Amino acid sequence: MLTVMNLKAREVLDSLGRPTVEVEVAASNGEVGWAIVPSGASMGRHEAIELRDTDSRRHGGRGVRRAVENVAREIAPALRGMDLEDQAAIDAKLIALDGTPNKSRLGANAVLGASLAVARAAAVARGEELYVHLNRLWRQRLDPGESAVPTLPMPMVTMISGGQHAGAQRDFQDFLSIPVGASTYTEALEMTTALYRAVGAILKAKGLEADLVGDEGGYGPHLRTNAQAVDLLLEAVLACGWEPGRDVAIALDIAASHFHDPETGRYRLTTAGDDELDSAGMAAMLVHWANLYPIVSIEDGLAEDDWDGWVALTARLGERIQLIGDDLFTTRVERLREGIHRRAANAILIKPNQVGTLTETFDTLLLARRHGYRTIISARLGETEDPTIADLAVATAAGQIKIGSVARSERLVKYNRLLRIEERLGPDAAFVGRAALGL
Repeated sequence: MLTVMNLKAREVLDSLGRPTVEVEVAASNGEVGWAIVPSGASMGRHEAIELRDTDSRRHGGRGVRRAVENVAREIAPALRGMDLEDQAAIDAKLIALDGTPNKSRLGANAVLGASLAVARAAAVARGEELYVHLNRLWRQRLDPGESAVPTLPMPMVTMISGGQHAGAQRDFQDFLSIPVGASTYTEALEMTTALYRAVGAILKAKGLEADLVGDEGGYGPHLRTNAQAVDLLLEAVLACGWEPGRDVAIALDIAASHFHDPETGRYRLTTAGDDELDSAGMAAMLVHWANLYPIVSIEDGLAEDDWDGWVALTARLGERIQLIGDDLFTTRVERLREGIHRRAANAILIKPNQVGTLTETFDTLLLARRHGYRTIISARLGETEDPTIADLAVATAAGQIKIGSVARSERLVKYNRLLRIEERLGPDAAFVGRAALGL
């Protein structure tokens, strides 16, 4: 039996130059697996807690030496000697060791780093690809007849950024493209890079600062209105010779919690004036946009605790638009159960660091699948060179992946990992295509 021999951790930097945790797990046969934990900037208040140091003399108090120490002092002794391939038991031990509902004692960054590094160590120790090992773990959780075929995801790609991702240049956080006309993952990526170049060329021709990009690589031009970003994106689609909606569709990440006032219940939009809308007004605006543009997906269209608003929005748009809960659900089973009960949203963004372990991530994915919610594996704003989410998306046949733009190496390492997986799966590699969005 392969067992956990040791763990060690270190403080490294993410794509924003901020500290994060890297964990290495040594297997009993001498092989080593590793993981680096990403971090969010646009974070929901129901997420698991990153443990940060309070020493303002280092990294403005954002250091993670305490989380690193927790790996060495508590997590390593607790996991040493455990079955490396029993991910569920290891994650249960981590959850019990932390003892809090939001990983606040040891830190979600320490706990998730250990959980993911164990999975990679098990794969390396067996001499197999990570997605193969993750697919085995996933299949163990499925009922007979439930599909377990590794499947390449449809990419949802940031083209123009705003909100928390680009200095609040616009109210809405991201304007994204989905290459729904692609028949393979390679074709989807080729279409995406062509569109990205076309958007840059149009911005440059209009004098709109094509060289200014957001933290996830999307263009961050100064625009007059939120709608102008969609118009520019559609202009680029046409410039590539494609038909909007048929070849390339539009997705929005509204991130409404960031301009919602929980005391008044109103949404303040500042890009085109100081408009204040209630939930009904915000929903009406999104319905108008969905009627006007080839939009197939809207993420966080309402605030994280505006349950009544979400229910109303889903009743109006849920039959024809993918409505994704990110801040609403934060990859948590209990939040998703509430959404299922209320019929709020019809899709969920999956971010492992929102919940803290691989097993809990699987739990949420499985609950979503069994209740007809679409699933989108997602990166974070503060990303790393760790490509694990690419393997996770394939292993679980999640259907969609949201990494950021086709710029910056912390994003490209995931896109490129998917290319390598596609090659390994061979000419018959399954690609979910436009069916991922019910089209």
